[in-house]
Amino acid sequence: MPSFDTVCEPDLPEVRNAVDNTTKEITTRFDFKGTSASIELKDKEITLIGDAEFQLDQIMDVLTNKMTKRNVDVKFLDKGDVQKVGGDKVKLVIKVRSGIETEVSKKITRAIKDSKLKVTAAIQGDAVRVTGAKRDDLQAAMALIRSTIDDLPLSFNNFRD
Repeated sequence: MPSFDTVCEPDLPEVRNAVDNTTKEITTRFDFKGTSASIELKDKEITLIGDAEFQLDQIMDVLTNKMTKRNVDVKFLDKGDVQKVGGDKVKLVIKVRSGIETEVSKKITRAIKDSKLKVTAAIQGDAVRVTGAKRDDLQAAMALIRSTIDDLPLSFNNFRD
């Protein structure tokens, strides 16, 4: 029986490359010379450090530009709050989303059940598996999921025919 998985997985090597390119640009830009501007990636968390919130916004702009050039969806980034660090420095922690939360997966399964398509959806950890008898029904389910969930960068993989 044909099936596919709905997942939310960022391309972590490309995220790493975007952070590295942002670091290179920060070190070479004139307006960041002599400041404490820095960026680092650890365990799916990007940490921005700067002298002021304005500087954090500039680093964030550079990061989003580098990510879009590398075809990484910016919707994977979940910005936190700006925190004061010792002295006059500020810090911003950005989490890289990975996996579908249970509320979103329940919303996906509810939308599929309400659509009267001849497919079934099952939550499997961080993914939602959709199974149906026909390939056309599965493609209709993909279109339905894309139109229902627009705030998450969902992808479909593990398509079995």
